[in-house]
Amino acid sequence: MSDVEPLWGVEEVSAFLRVPIKTLYQWKWRSYGPPVRKVGKHLRYVPAQVRLWVEEDQAA
Repeated sequence: MSDVEPLWGVEEVSAFLRVPIKTLYQWKWRSYGPPVRKVGKHLRYVPAQVRLWVEEDQAA
């Protein structure tokens, strides 16, 4: 079994950051927020990058 953590969808990131899903889409449109990738029709996030973004945002 692999140690690679599965990518998160908007639902998981929304729950982790405690922001509405709509906010994540607005952030993407404004080039703000944690790094996001489009896989097919879906937005996907690398969990470690989301956590790092939170840490960096809190430090600013």
